[in-house]
Formats: sequence, C-alpha cells, structure tokens
Amino acid sequence: MGKGIDERATDERVIDRAIERAIDDRAVDALGAERLDWRFKAVPAAADGATVEEYLRTRPTLDDFGTPLLTLDAGALDHNIRLMASWTAEAGVHLAPHGKTTMAPALWRRQLDAGAWGITLANLPQLRVGRAFGVRNVVLANTLLDPAGLAWLSRELDRDPGFTFLSWVDAVRSVELMDRALRAAGASRPVDVCVELGGPGGRTGLRDDGEAEAVAAAVRRAPTLRLAGVAGYEGALARDASAEGRAAVDAYLRRMAALHGRLAYEVDEPVVSAGGSAFFDQVVDVLGGLDARVVLRSGAYVVHDDGFYRSVSPFARGTGRGERLRSAMHAWARVVSRPEPALALLDAGRRDLSFDLGLPEPQLVRGAGTAPVAGARVTALNDQHAFLRDADVRVGDVVRLGPSHPCTVLDKWTLIPVVDDADADTPAVVDLIRTWF
Repeated sequence: MGKGIDERATDERVIDRAIERAIDDRAVDALGAERLDWRFKAVPAAADGATVEEYLRTRPTLDDFGTPLLTLDAGALDHNIRLMASWTAEAGVHLAPHGKTTMAPALWRRQLDAGAWGITLANLPQLRVGRAFGVRNVVLANTLLDPAGLAWLSRELDRDPGFTFLSWVDAVRSVELMDRALRAAGASRPVDVCVELGGPGGRTGLRDDGEAEAVAAAVRRAPTLRLAGVAGYEGALARDASAEGRAAVDAYLRRMAALHGRLAYEVDEPVVSAGGSAFFDQVVDVLGGLDARVVLRSGAYVVHDDGFYRSVSPFARGTGRGERLRSAMHAWARVVSRPEPALALLDAGRRDLSFDLGLPEPQLVRGAGTAPVAGARVTALNDQHAFLRDADVRVGDVVRLGPSHPCTVLDKWTLIPVVDDADADTPAVVDLIRTWF
C-alpha cells in the first residue's frame, strides 16, 4: 500500500531536517566504530582492537591510561559551549568558530548544535576535513589560490547546492589568479569572497583602504567570484588586553566598518567578519550595529586554557555577566627523574604540550592535591621532557599541568580522552575525541 498523507508529511519533515543539518551526523557517529591501536599515542595497549564505542563501554578511568596524556574535561566543554552560544545570541551576531583550534568534528557538531552558524577553517587540507564531515557553512579565513584546490572547491559547490563557502582576498593579483583557475575548472557557481583588511605589523590583509576598494572592484569584474563582504583579524594587532592594545583593535575595527559602508556588494546580505578569542567583545561593540551578517570566528573558547587566553578573554574582563570560561584541557605527566634537589623531569615535552604562548603551569599531584606543587613552575620543555622546579614530588608521581594556547596543544594529539571531572580522584573517561591536523 502507498503511504498516507500524514506518513508522507512525516517523511518530508525528516528529510528537511536532514538537509538543514549543519554537519553530517552519520559521518560523526561513524567515528565510534574506529578501531583503537598503536596509531593513537593516548590509547593504552589494553584497548587495542576494540572500537571506540566498545572500549568506552568498559568504563575506563584515568588510571587505565599512561603518561604523557592530554585530556578534556566534559563539564568545562559543556559550560564553554553554552556560555559562548548564549553570549553571541544575546549580542545578535553569528558565530562560525575557528575549527583549526580543535580539528575535531565531534566538537564542531556540539558547537553547531548550540547555535553556531558555521565553521571557520584556515587552509585547503582543513577545508577537505570539514567537507568530509558535511559541514554546510564554511568560512575560509585565508585566500585560496591553489588551482587544484579551486577546481576541487568548484566541484564541491556544484555537487552540493546547500554548501555555503566564503573566502578572502587581499590583492588584485589574487583575484586574477582565482578567476583564472575557476574558469579553467569550468566553475558554474561563483565563489563568494570578502575583501580582507589588515593593519601595520599584522598578518595578511590590505593595509591601504583605497587599495581595498580597488580589490573589491576587481572582484566585481571577475565572473567566477562574487563580492560578499569584508573580513579581517584584529588579534594580530594586539598581544594583550592593555589599553594600548584595545585601542589598536578599536581603530582597526572602525576602519573595517567604514570600508564596509563604501563597498557595493553582489549579495543580498553581506558578511562582516572579525573576532578571534581575545577581543570579540570589541568586535560586537563596533560592528554589531552594521547592516550586515556579523560573523565572529572565535575558536579557542571551546577549550580555553590556563595561560594566554585566561589572561585576555573578554569573559575574564566581565563581559559574561560574571561567568568565565573554564580550561577544558589538562596534561598529565609522570616524574621520571629527580637529578637535583629542586629539579624534577616529567615525561611530557614539546611533542605533547605547547610552548609558544607560555609554558604549562603545574596544578596538582594525583592523589596528593595542590600542596606538592605550590610555588612550583615549569621552566623549560625539551622534545620529551618538562623541567619542573621547586615541587615536592617523587619519582613516579603524576602531575597535572594546565597548558596555554589550545591551538598548539591539541594538534599534537590524534585522539583525546574526555573525563567527567578532572578534579576527581579517579576521573572516568566518558568519550574519545578524534582530531585531524
């Protein structure tokens, strides 16, 4: 028998919801079937041969894992995702968190489910990961010039009418190269681009506002491109939240707002995008009232840290109505040597932890609390060792460290255990997060 009207309507609603999903749930869910073995340095030998789902059903705890190890805290992840989602919703702006921070589709899905509009990525390999997991709305915070990559992008746009893509340009030559490659690829859908504005001493982006208008005019002349907005990164202009740094950010954002007002776009709703993880409050203050889709790209908030971002986050300055982000990442390292009275060597180093925006801070010794590391500090990292000074620790003790800068911590781990409570005596491992860096 054929389906009745109600059954057909139900099927259509299910199909509509599937089409509207911002990421491919089946691809993310399939990660639970991945086999565990020596390829993942966080995985203990006892898990070899089991799938992620099978191993989690054994209810492992942190005691089952060796060192060095990086873990994520489930409660902190939930808190951070909720806080940023509610803040951006109240501010009336869109969020496309920078996926390069975690390169973890399972975490991207949680951010998207909480209300994020899309995911930002930084280069072609990351973009291919995003599309492998069906991310629907993508901001490429970069200029895509590779002809083979542009040909692939053109095929992706043709294959999936629901795929929204936005990238940046900061030179007339970039426009010409993109147009040439897309013509050669036989592109049928135009690629949306934003003119990227930069600043003296910053990173990429146009320094001269008049030149920015010339680049915009070149985009409008290119049949394979479509002028869709203005974008940039204010975080490259200030390395701290001092009055001078914030003033530099404010001046830059006002330049961006002025440029936006002068451009003639080729889309109904232009995009104005800025906002790393340090000054997104200023982005909202300056750009929030524009007649545009204002898109923040903050990425570090989901994991946060116990170093650089803890010191500069707007939530640390009272933006979150008293709520603060919590560091969701912790490193665990074992004391393997006490060669001098005030020196201990741990079995975690540069290949496990970040060091570019501050060294990790010692927080506690498992089973002994914070007293043994009160006043202690990590003074250096080698490839495989951390130099811990002035700690009351013994060989064999496991020290919890609070790293700085999640972008350069997570990239060292292909599989990261998630614990229910990093402060518990014996944290339970409740998930395993797969990354692609």
